[in-house]
Amino acid sequence: MKFNDEALKRILLEGSYVEQKDLDKAEVYAKEHRSSLVDNLLSEGLLSRDILGQAIAESYGVKYADLDSNGPTKEQVLLIPQDVAKKARVVVFAQKKTSVTVATDDPTRIDVATTLQSLFPGKKITLAFALPDDLDAVFANYYQGLEASFAKIAESKGRAIPEIIDHIIEDALLLRASDIHCEPSEKTVMIRFRIDGVLHDAGEMPREYYDNIVNRLKVQAKLRIDEHFTTQDGAIRHISANHAEPVDLRISIVPTLDGEKIAIRVLSSYVRDLALSDIGLTARMQEKIVESAKKPFGMILVTGPTGSGKTTTLYSIIKILNTRGANVTTIEDPVEYKIQGVNQIQVNMQTQLTFAKGLRAVMRQDPNTILVGEIRDFETADIAVNAALTGHLLLSTFHANNAATAIPRFIEMGVEPFLVGSTLELIVAQRLVRRICESCKVSFSPSKTELEKYPEEIARHIAPNSTLYRGKGCETCSHTGYKGRVGVFELLSTSPELQDLIAKTPSTKDVMELVKNNGFISMFEDGIEKIKAGLTTVEEVLRVVGKV
Repeated sequence: MKFNDEALKRILLEGSYVEQKDLDKAEVYAKEHRSSLVDNLLSEGLLSRDILGQAIAESYGVKYADLDSNGPTKEQVLLIPQDVAKKARVVVFAQKKTSVTVATDDPTRIDVATTLQSLFPGKKITLAFALPDDLDAVFANYYQGLEASFAKIAESKGRAIPEIIDHIIEDALLLRASDIHCEPSEKTVMIRFRIDGVLHDAGEMPREYYDNIVNRLKVQAKLRIDEHFTTQDGAIRHISANHAEPVDLRISIVPTLDGEKIAIRVLSSYVRDLALSDIGLTARMQEKIVESAKKPFGMILVTGPTGSGKTTTLYSIIKILNTRGANVTTIEDPVEYKIQGVNQIQVNMQTQLTFAKGLRAVMRQDPNTILVGEIRDFETADIAVNAALTGHLLLSTFHANNAATAIPRFIEMGVEPFLVGSTLELIVAQRLVRRICESCKVSFSPSKTELEKYPEEIARHIAPNSTLYRGKGCETCSHTGYKGRVGVFELLSTSPELQDLIAKTPSTKDVMELVKNNGFISMFEDGIEKIKAGLTTVEEVLRVVGKV
């Protein structure tokens, strides 16, 4: 966004989009937590993205183009060549016989209309304001597949390797991928992108380029290029021609029978800038998390499989706790996102800086809040519990299938049950399901016969002829019917009864029987509510969460 907080305050107040008292409160919070004023207004529900867009458009004296819910067709987008559109930051929003409305995130550029006049001779060019993120999402319509890019690069030769790498990364950013996989076989290399949690084939290249691509990535990530038979991990900061901010890439290389496989985690803003209110938590769940996080000591665990958004949830909590009066320190492997005002330590196995050693060192740094990237072994678990016992709030991730399973698994590591019971404040278990695409969302009413095709647990929660939703598939969502993801959660808070049970080394079944009687809502039940709210589908909840 090209506006600073002062300019946005003036715009929002002059247009009566936000009351002065709400603005003052948000400003105090933003300064205290080193966060953006607008981010706080959005996360607190005092401002919506649409209202923000309308306010900025009004300040420019132009109309607002809501590209998110009323985006142009692919045919309209392609009316402007890709190189012109991305350089000028423009897209066709609407057109008539005598005029064309073009959306841009900077209507003050007087050269835009002149640039476009040759594309639309005889037509009046009208500019409208669009939010930058929405504009970037529309640019995905230009995506033609990596094969076309590879073919053009192969013809030009010369700088083929750097261009191939840049094309792969830029295409991944364009499609808002979270991961890039480069999988070698005997004669070819398959490139795959993970989008909304699902891997998609992006393109295939001849094997002849691959060794040079691996070596270039190793050099950029400061890895050994003469080592081909062991795993290596590194990081790259990618300067993107199409994104204002640099993009951090986490590189993992492992040897396979057909060569070295590359996996790249994309740590871009579209997976970073999230608050608790953005990730799918209900208001009641947010209250529980904030209540536990505001306690001066104790332990909060976030559980779930790899790629379930655990780190995002922890960072959302850290944003709340990151005040000028607190010392917040993390030890991570790796440090995924840099947070202003937080002391972040990177695990380094070469220097023997493990989670356990790092945690011991952090304890001598006078911290208020400690984030441990993951509790993997008894040593780390033991130090973590002692940190939580001695006046520190400790946050960490832990691998368990659900919240109830985390308790016996933690005890199995060797930690004394009474210590677990006395330090554990909250367990958050989560998964990520795909969101229904808003651009092609339609409602339908399943009949009794249709519901009988699902497991009986679904029929118990969804009545025949109730209103559900699904995506038809469109250009916006690449014809998948889904765009983006939302979390499904279950929260397990400690209570005196649960503490007594933990002291007896309970099984998962014992824990579930107790918490179910106290109003516990499972991930499956949370998923059902998100189905009814039109956020996701039955098929998606069953795929990710399974049955009760």
